[in-house]
Amino acid sequence: MIVSRDADNFILRDMTGGDVQVNLTNLTKVEEKKSNPFRRSKNYGTTQLLRGLTIEVEGRGDANGSLVAEKVKMTDDALVVARTVESRVTPVEGRVGDAEGRITQAEANAQRLSGQLEELTAISNAARGGAKAAQDTADFAIAGVSATNKRIDQIVSTLDDYEPKRGITVNFKVGSFKLSPDAMATLDEIATQAKTERAYVIEVTGFASADGKLDLNRRLSQQRADAVVRYLAENHMIPLRRIVTPFGYGVAQPIADNTTREGREQNRRVEVKILVNKGLTSPPPPVNMTRPNSGE
Repeated sequence: MIVSRDADNFILRDMTGGDVQVNLTNLTKVEEKKSNPFRRSKNYGTTQLLRGLTIEVEGRGDANGSLVAEKVKMTDDALVVARTVESRVTPVEGRVGDAEGRITQAEANAQRLSGQLEELTAISNAARGGAKAAQDTADFAIAGVSATNKRIDQIVSTLDDYEPKRGITVNFKVGSFKLSPDAMATLDEIATQAKTERAYVIEVTGFASADGKLDLNRRLSQQRADAVVRYLAENHMIPLRRIVTPFGYGVAQPIADNTTREGREQNRRVEVKILVNKGLTSPPPPVNMTRPNSGE
């Protein structure tokens, strides 16, 4: 089973619990482990090698103790399970990582405010006749700590609250999943914008027109989505943990009339969306620590 994944390799855990690094090359073949010997095996892209996927690997060892994969086999059922796990775990991992940074900052602010509270309490005890003024100031500091704690609770409660920041569409020729120069230029723009965002994930979905058979269009739409993911990962170093598992819808969800040439051209597409977490991107409320006038 694959337990972790990078762009060109993954960690495979065998039946004894041992882990081995498996390296992928341009010659690595990923195909279906079929139960019917008379049916032709399906071929998959390496982007379908997801965490949680049960596979069989054929290859050769290298000097570093890793395995260079020549052939990887898997079943459709195992792929469905792995896609479900990946689509749920990957976005949450990204959100939790971002949340930990914000929470650490919030805790530091709370500690600073707590230190100010102790200082104000000492001033209150030492100041002659200033008990009421010092208490007012201490209450004000406590209110700041409470506001910070409330912000932490707000961050945790909105981890699943995403909103679209930007979306683009790239189109393909009939029967092709090759990116055109215009498509690559459009992907360059959205990749550049994504890197300026905090707490983002990228959603990639592929579609096909009604030309051809249903199964062929479903595979073609998946290949188009995989081509976009590979371009973003290889040319712009977008981490795979930032990309929701790509999915091909086939001829489903058309945006134009499939009975016309113009409509079919619009339906041969991949949609790419930048989604940003609301809770992790909204600024924390300001905490005013101005001491109230003590009076004389």
